[in-house]
Amino acid sequence: MIIEFGHFAVVTALILSVVGITAPIIGLKTGNATWVLVARRAVIGIFILLTIGMAILIYGYLAQDYSVKYIYATSNSKLPIFYKIAGLWGGHEGSLLLWAWILALYCMLATLIHWKSQPAVMPYLILIESIVINGFLLLILFLSNPFERIFPAPLDGKDLNPLLQDPAMVVHPPLLYLGYVGLSIPFSFAMAALFSGRLGEEWVKATQRWTVFAWLSLTLGIGMGGYWAYYELGWGGYWGWDPVENAAFMPWLVATAFLHSTMVQEKRKMFKVWNLFLIILAFSLSLIGTFLVRSGILSSVHSFAADPGRGVFILAFVTFMLLLSFGTLILRSAKLKSQVRMESMVSRESVFLYNNLFFLVALVTVFVGTLYPLLMEVLELQKVSVGAPYYNTVFMPVALGLVFLMGVGPYIPWRKTTPENMKKLFVFPMLSALILTALCFILGVHKPYALAGLWVVFFVLTAIVLDFNKISAFWAKREKVSRAQGFVSAYQSNPRRMTGIFIHFGVLVMVVGIIFSSMYQAEKILLMKPGDEVNIKNFKFRLANLYGVEGVNWKGQEAMFDVYEDGEIIAQMHPQKRFYTVSQTPTTETAIYELRMGHLFVTIPEVAPDGTWARVRILHNPLVLWVWYGGGIMTVASLMNIFRRDRRKRALAVNVSKTVPGVSPNAAQPTR
Repeated sequence: MIIEFGHFAVVTALILSVVGITAPIIGLKTGNATWVLVARRAVIGIFILLTIGMAILIYGYLAQDYSVKYIYATSNSKLPIFYKIAGLWGGHEGSLLLWAWILALYCMLATLIHWKSQPAVMPYLILIESIVINGFLLLILFLSNPFERIFPAPLDGKDLNPLLQDPAMVVHPPLLYLGYVGLSIPFSFAMAALFSGRLGEEWVKATQRWTVFAWLSLTLGIGMGGYWAYYELGWGGYWGWDPVENAAFMPWLVATAFLHSTMVQEKRKMFKVWNLFLIILAFSLSLIGTFLVRSGILSSVHSFAADPGRGVFILAFVTFMLLLSFGTLILRSAKLKSQVRMESMVSRESVFLYNNLFFLVALVTVFVGTLYPLLMEVLELQKVSVGAPYYNTVFMPVALGLVFLMGVGPYIPWRKTTPENMKKLFVFPMLSALILTALCFILGVHKPYALAGLWVVFFVLTAIVLDFNKISAFWAKREKVSRAQGFVSAYQSNPRRMTGIFIHFGVLVMVVGIIFSSMYQAEKILLMKPGDEVNIKNFKFRLANLYGVEGVNWKGQEAMFDVYEDGEIIAQMHPQKRFYTVSQTPTTETAIYELRMGHLFVTIPEVAPDGTWARVRILHNPLVLWVWYGGGIMTVASLMNIFRRDRRKRALAVNVSKTVPGVSPNAAQPTR
């Protein structure tokens, strides 16, 4: 009976979403603010009801209620509790419910946070968010119901996909959803600006932290997914241009462009159309990603659905949102003309324009590579596959261009600059990059792509170091403190700019990791028997033993490798080949040994039933850890941006402390 109560809670949430749509419209038509207050309470009610529905479904997992069809399909009595709870988003129906819950959470928080500061925007924001919530709840209740019963109740469940029984995959989907759904808040603010005619910079400033948080969630989700693929799938890479990976990567690209482009609108009151277009496109791509993953048209470990009815509904909903958003943008385009003109094609504004164009070219590259094979299949033409060679040829030059612009955009002046100033700014970074790249060539880096990538990295790094030095020196001289203290003062003065530079530094670290781990990876695949040895670079791997192992819900075989470097043993590695007994699914468990910020990587994709031989895959991935180090730097810097204290608030606190005796700066609170 409790499962039906959860179902009833979600049905009631659907009804309240209709209230969330109609009440703001009535309030706007009548001018009666009470209706907007009703809509606000409806939004809070939706979140509470969906929380109840989620909690009851989780209870069903813990109580092992296999009469619920969805729990039966994604859980099993032998499954550890950790993965039983994760089963909630281990399939189609539960992942959509999680999506709707996060959407309701974001909507409620945005309404509460901005209720006093953005009163004119609230009716439109609640309206747009309620439309999206309504669409997802209709899909959940009529086509993807996670509360559906089956009779008679099975004695046990089918089990969660073994590939998903991993800590990284427990965290990866919620992070992606936080990113996907997080883009709905700036999207709703943008639509509110279009509907209300408040087309200035206010909506951009109000959504900056929301966008950074959504971008950070996408970044973490993509990074976590890459790390999971790296050690769980056993192929030795972290990015395979899988269509579902691309579905998350495309909104990330556009959200990144949007974060950069909004700076121009805030500083120069330009790019109004660009920014509305980019955030609408970013959220639309999140919905399109939902269609690609949930419709079943993609063949991937991430794809959950294979029901054409669901696919048609999602496609219709995505089409409706695209027509509503882009149609409104077109109708309002006449009012979006900027009064400020670009004075020069060599200026900070122009670099941000090139940045937008590069990101859109990158998006088109990924979009075509993802959908072209699907289009060929739909048209019943020759089946094609688009893989790494296509992306390496088409996407990588664009990516290098984007990294290069990181070294130009933050440092070139606004409005216009002179050739003399350009020489002063960039001749030294270019020469420094050339010298450092030549040194790498002498040390053995000879591949053209690697050298080009390193030159760009060194160019941007030199520009960042010079900027740090200049900023620290300025603040040290101004406040008569040390360089280190001057840097702290610079951060306190403009935390948004400084965290942006930190993020760029993290990107450079990641790029170096990608260059060396992909272009200088060494690999050997061979059959080995106990006692056999194989050399890769200056490492020797000896297969010492093969033996059986057993876990809670799996059985398998494990290999023991002795690893030698220059004749001395440095490690023992234990890769496994598992077989999950309930789902009858084999998996490959990787053994990884960390060495000088790189990895030695061993898997046994195939083992003889009698344990006499194994097919072995051995790799050396140099500097692969830099990929995740770079992601870690980007994460910390993004959090510093989100939780920064604005200069306006600090200035207000100082003013209050000066004018009101006995009031400390920390006690001052700005009025909304």
